[in-house]
Amino acid sequence: MSGAPPAVPTTVPAEETTGPTVVRPTPPPPPPFPLPPLFGKYSFEGIEVHDPGLQPYLYLHPIYAPHSEGKLSGKPFMKTHMHLVERLANHLMKGGKFTGKKSKALTTVRLAFDELAAREKQNPLQLLVNAVENAAPREEVTRLQFGGISVPRAVDAAPSRRVAVAIRHLALGAIQASRKSTKPIQSCLATEIALAAKGDLSSFAVGRKEEVERVAQSAR
Repeated sequence: MSGAPPAVPTTVPAEETTGPTVVRPTPPPPPPFPLPPLFGKYSFEGIEVHDPGLQPYLYLHPIYAPHSEGKLSGKPFMKTHMHLVERLANHLMKGGKFTGKKSKALTTVRLAFDELAAREKQNPLQLLVNAVENAAPREEVTRLQFGGISVPRAVDAAPSRRVAVAIRHLALGAIQASRKSTKPIQSCLATEIALAAKGDLSSFAVGRKEEVERVAQSAR
């Protein structure tokens, strides 16, 4: 027998596996010139997003006219790089009357903002952000197949989908309200945003959110 000490087994650390890097949209750096107000009237300064999950997906960079001229079309996951006001105008274009009429949809949003500013005495941009936060569902229901049986299950909604659903319901609520009354669509849009910003259940968007979450709660 030799007097050499027994070899101590050494453990080689396993290679660290890193998942895919999630790149979230970030607003561009502030320009060296004064920030242009939206439609020449409404400032972007002081706009607060209270929901931290939605903050990276609410694109609120300063812009005078929210019109990207189709630069983001045809590219995946580029909706989060589109201005929030422009996304609202795009959903208004799906109502039949505004199909293909982007300038008319933007004019409707501008007139609705003017009515909101005169009625609520607040920045319409902040009211729109509050409305999106209150109308964004946190849970949804999906269907799982177990053999030949379809079972509903509650799932958490992704932040980007929450924003998309909220904007769609705000525009859809204004379109349906304008069809049922003699008021112009800009007044219906202003009313829908004001009610949703307060979390009022009489708002179409907030009512749909509560309905979806109630169904998801029963499917847990």
